[in-house]
Amino acid sequence: MKLHRLFYLGLFLLLLYLFVARANYLARFVYPFHYREIITAEAQKNDLEPLLVAAVVWVESSFNKEAQSSKGARGLMQIMPETGLWVAEQIGMDDYTEEKLYDPQVNILIGTWYLRYLIRQFDDNQYAALAAYNGGRGRVSNWLRSGLWDGSREGLENIPFPETRLFVRKVEQAYSRYRQLYPTE
Repeated sequence: MKLHRLFYLGLFLLLLYLFVARANYLARFVYPFHYREIITAEAQKNDLEPLLVAAVVWVESSFNKEAQSSKGARGLMQIMPETGLWVAEQIGMDDYTEEKLYDPQVNILIGTWYLRYLIRQFDDNQYAALAAYNGGRGRVSNWLRSGLWDGSREGLENIPFPETRLFVRKVEQAYSRYRQLYPTE
């Protein structure tokens, strides 16, 4: 009788282990980490966590380098052409063209630089920076200045743009998932 119980307990633990190990394996298909070398290098240059950048890319384009939004944002990190031109001027990129936003190297270089710029602009407030990345830095500055939103995670419901509110939440959730699935990055 005890032998049967030990056998079933061992079988249960084995199946549980396989399920958990397999779940992470399958979850990596849902949350891939493509362009890892580029993301890691550019994130490190800009003092960002690579997994945060991966989460932004996942939310923005699902790692589709050819992605284009209805508003004209392009590439992996969904950079607006005007933003791309402005960042290219800031970093001294002489050969910038809008088409280069479909090049993963250029898109991630510009996107990570811009994300770091926003984090600095909003005094290291990652939530405000992510909201600005999606909704525009002028709008977010106005929301913060007017008291419409306090820039906190707890106050996300006060972000007036549902799309921006959802974007910040999705990035936060994806970032949490990426940290779980890629803990050594």
